[in-house]
Amino acid sequence: MSDNDATPKQITVTPGENRAPARGWFLKARGAAQGKPARTGQPGEPGASIEESLPHGMLVAGAWSWRLLVIGAVIAVAIFLVVQLRLIIIPLLIAVLISALLVPFVDFLHRHRWPRWAAIVAAMVSVIVVIGGLLYLAVWQVTRQSHELQTQSVAAYDQFRAWLTSGPLGLSESQISGALDSLTKSIQQDSQIFISGALSIGSTLGHVLAGVLLTLFSTLFILIDGRSIWNWIVRIFPKRARRAVDGAGQAGWVTLRNFVKVQILVASIDALGIGLGAFFLGLPLVIPIAVLVFLGSFIPVVGAVVTGALAIFIALIFKGWVFAVIMLAVVLLVQQIEGHVLQPLIMGTAVKVHPLAVVLAVAAGSLLAGIPGALFAVPVAAVLNVMVHYVSSGAWREGSAGPYAAPDTVLWQTVPRQPRRART
Repeated sequence: MSDNDATPKQITVTPGENRAPARGWFLKARGAAQGKPARTGQPGEPGASIEESLPHGMLVAGAWSWRLLVIGAVIAVAIFLVVQLRLIIIPLLIAVLISALLVPFVDFLHRHRWPRWAAIVAAMVSVIVVIGGLLYLAVWQVTRQSHELQTQSVAAYDQFRAWLTSGPLGLSESQISGALDSLTKSIQQDSQIFISGALSIGSTLGHVLAGVLLTLFSTLFILIDGRSIWNWIVRIFPKRARRAVDGAGQAGWVTLRNFVKVQILVASIDALGIGLGAFFLGLPLVIPIAVLVFLGSFIPVVGAVVTGALAIFIALIFKGWVFAVIMLAVVLLVQQIEGHVLQPLIMGTAVKVHPLAVVLAVAAGSLLAGIPGALFAVPVAAVLNVMVHYVSSGAWREGSAGPYAAPDTVLWQTVPRQPRRART
């Protein structure tokens, strides 16, 4: 290289060498480019700059710190916008979940020579009939046996108070009344976390109707023109990022479809198990119990237990504490079978979301957004996990479909597996 060549020399630092000279050269070159005099002081000497005086670990920690602060600020702004637009975001998320369930059904009908519009109409009508039929059966049975339920509840309450006063505890009426009042206040305060989400969705009848209509319209248009909508979203990003965004979105969509199918299967098994237990014990309101367990099971881990408490309560007031204990054993048995047999078998031990991550996601979602947050926490976490893994793997740079292009033919495969590479 000649003396007149202004191109800086490339310095290669091999592992194990002292990197201080390379860093000092970089700082001197940067100072020269900015018109500042070069400083030749060593770290800790008066002539050294601030960067040279700080340890390398401190510089790395500072660089990471401000980047993490920026990322946290972006996440906080995103959560704030979701909370402010919850009346639009929540129906849209429900529509995405329903569409993930109906797209395979629509494609199945279309492959069997159904017109596209007829397949979409059949899928929408099927969902409305199934959900409406289940809710109608539950409400009809509750209305039919509401008087008996009220009478049995009052009788069980009187018997419980009599046992507290005349039993081994020997409590007075004032002590019982004070304990019940404090318990009622505590339940009301703690329940605000869970009911706030439901109230925020539909605090009025108009919000409920608007949310239902928005969900139906969103589902309809996703089924009709979902691919074009996604292509429009991809075109918003820069050209260099479109391939990665498109591949990550397809991987997340496959994961969401499989997740919804798995959750419906798990919820059906939970509802069938707890419903059969209530039926064989001779409990009333078997259909409402099964419907509530089915709906509650879409909140993993805690949903079926909370809704199964209704069956335990009905067993207590109608049959006594012995049947209540048996019903409690049935609920816990169903949950153990789900957690230790069905989840590993259906989800797959290598691809399932870790139980600790599920519990933490449900807890965080319920604290942030109540019931909707608990409902959407796990699918959002699963989809984000797959999308981030796809982008970080770099498969989109290879120009092929990537490792997530395998068809979702296995029902229990929530995260698409990477195909085996052909031997050369």
